[in-house]
Amino acid sequence: MTTSAAIGSEPTKSNSPVRMIPCFDPATRTKLGEVPVVSPAELRERVARARAAQQAWRETSFAERRRVLGYILDHLLEHADELAATVVRDAGKTRENAMVGEVWPVCEKIRNTIARGEEHLRAEKMSAGLFLHKKAEVHYQPLGVIGVIAPWNYPLQNILGPTIPALFAGNAVLIKPSEHVAWSSARFQRIFDDALDRAGMPRELVQVVDGYAETGAALVAAADKIIFTGSMANGRRIIETSAATLTPVILELGGKDAFIVCDDADIERAAHAAMAGIFIAAGQNCLAAERFIVMDGAYDAFVSRVVELTKELRQGPPLGDKRVDVGAMTTPMQLEIVEKLVADAVAKGARVLAGGHRNHPELGDFFAPTILADVPKDAAILEEETFGPVMVIIRAQGEDDAVRIANSTQYGLSATVMTKSASRARRLVDRIVAGGTSVNDFGFTYMAMDLPFGGVRGSGFGRLNGREGIRACTNPKAVLYDRFPFGAPAKIYPVGTFDYDIARETIRTIYSRGVVNRVGALGRLAKAALFAVRGGD
Repeated sequence: MTTSAAIGSEPTKSNSPVRMIPCFDPATRTKLGEVPVVSPAELRERVARARAAQQAWRETSFAERRRVLGYILDHLLEHADELAATVVRDAGKTRENAMVGEVWPVCEKIRNTIARGEEHLRAEKMSAGLFLHKKAEVHYQPLGVIGVIAPWNYPLQNILGPTIPALFAGNAVLIKPSEHVAWSSARFQRIFDDALDRAGMPRELVQVVDGYAETGAALVAAADKIIFTGSMANGRRIIETSAATLTPVILELGGKDAFIVCDDADIERAAHAAMAGIFIAAGQNCLAAERFIVMDGAYDAFVSRVVELTKELRQGPPLGDKRVDVGAMTTPMQLEIVEKLVADAVAKGARVLAGGHRNHPELGDFFAPTILADVPKDAAILEEETFGPVMVIIRAQGEDDAVRIANSTQYGLSATVMTKSASRARRLVDRIVAGGTSVNDFGFTYMAMDLPFGGVRGSGFGRLNGREGIRACTNPKAVLYDRFPFGAPAKIYPVGTFDYDIARETIRTIYSRGVVNRVGALGRLAKAALFAVRGGD
């Protein structure tokens, strides 16, 4: 996922402190207003208040935590239209994308956490191994203050998505959104304030803090764990910053996701899944399918259909009088990146089958829905994350070639496989290097909230959804209890004459392979123990 910087960017190179963030509607370039910057000093004060509030919150019951999440869900449902419109105005995406891609996933995550969160966080009984007189458990305890550093592509979901499991696990949460969508921060803060007020909990438990690089750096230094979503390069910056304080991090980074269309695929189903895969949120999606790898037998039919569909797409200001299918690019910087990558591919021989240029430059920051074919191997768009509405189609000569192409990048976030064959789907899924793969639909692995979400390779590490995601917001503490109310001391000192022999033969008795070896070791163990009891030589 591309962002302006790992922790935030400065609007100017001036040494003077930044006090306000200017905010604009990317679809109309209308100024929305200004948002005050939270300074590092104020950030540290807010963390201190959050830490104080968390001391009582960590002792709450799961029922009390479910109640707070329920109030958040109530607010989302009651104000869904208003929240979607806020997203549209701040990020430039369509109303449909805002509702289906932001409001809905957050509601589903809350529902899933209410239903399954306690199950994932209850003390878990484990085997005590050799210690038959002990009971073993893992306790999932809150960490304290979780810091979330979020990008600009999904303003609502990027704030609420990580906060829900972190809060339910008993933590306080501070969220620093990208400065490019700071205008919506105050509205989204009201969601938490309303829920916490209704539950009689302090508002300091969840705080949205706006700012640039120095604010983000202060959060990394002060929090007990950081959840960062952004690009690979920016993820490295987060690790460098967190290393100074040994702050653990979850990194959900970018991708160059493969979308494989097999020669037996349902072309209509594949084409519509492809449209969702690259044009939702104008391609500004971590899970965007940026490389469409199409086998020979399906190539011509697939290309013909997606070109036909793409040329029918309508683009313009999402809150205008006309209905549109694809909205604006959220930042002028990202528009320039997309334009540069397309121009490079075309200059090296790629064919433009649709789009390929800026759209409505007199209105806002739009890039036309684009299809590129015959992209040469040296084109940067095959390696670098595009994060824009550009479908890059690559021809493959069968399964092996498709897998080779799919795995040929430094990323590994997600993938899609379109095929009518269940056995072929399983073969391809097993061979693709990715954090998740969806068969015959795009992106559904994210909405199945019991599944972990995250990547491998340059797409990051750690998981955000499911059991793994909520437990990532805890300290898994290993605990051994006495099984019985009585017991003898485990004496080690002073060292006895036969302690070494007893230890060696005990190890051999337990771990030797074969009955003869174990019986022999047991005999020597008995002999050493008898000598030890008698105190003889």
